[in-house]
Amino acid sequence: MTKRLFIAIDLPESTRRILSGLDPDIRGVRWVDAEQMHLTLGFFADVPEEINLAFREKLSGIDFGAFFLPIIGVGAFPPRGWPKVIWIGVGRGHPHLFQLHKRVSDAAIASALEPDLRPWHPHITIARCRDVAPQLVRQFLKSNIDLDAGMIRVDSFHLYSSTLTPAGPIHTRELSVGCRE
Repeated sequence: MTKRLFIAIDLPESTRRILSGLDPDIRGVRWVDAEQMHLTLGFFADVPEEINLAFREKLSGIDFGAFFLPIIGVGAFPPRGWPKVIWIGVGRGHPHLFQLHKRVSDAAIASALEPDLRPWHPHITIARCRDVAPQLVRQFLKSNIDLDAGMIRVDSFHLYSSTLTPAGPIHTRELSVGCRE
């Protein structure tokens, strides 16, 4: 049996509330449930149980210090044409965040998982779009161009399993790794 796994930084309740409150109620734009908003450090589909166990062990050994991230700037993927995802960013090239992402990727490689070789663009998905005119999303992005949802303190990350259901994905926390004090 295999699992869909992802590693994420959770958001504080206050930040999730701010992001949920941005919902412009556009037809075809489905806002992510506040409880499921997170910053993904890595995603791995179809992970066999024995690799999952090795991966957990490697993740548990990651050493990092706490740091702060700004939750700032909105955008869409793809940047041109019909949008699929609306996101909020985390500032520009935060060195501690990229270092943590690299350590998670190294743990995956050491556990025989295939790394994602595409460039990593750290973001928090806040909505998914289906057949939404690009100008409607551009209007939302323009009206929120200066959005600043404050800073979050990153002092842990989590391994989740994700089960796809017709009602949407169900995320189950499997492991938490805290920073050194």
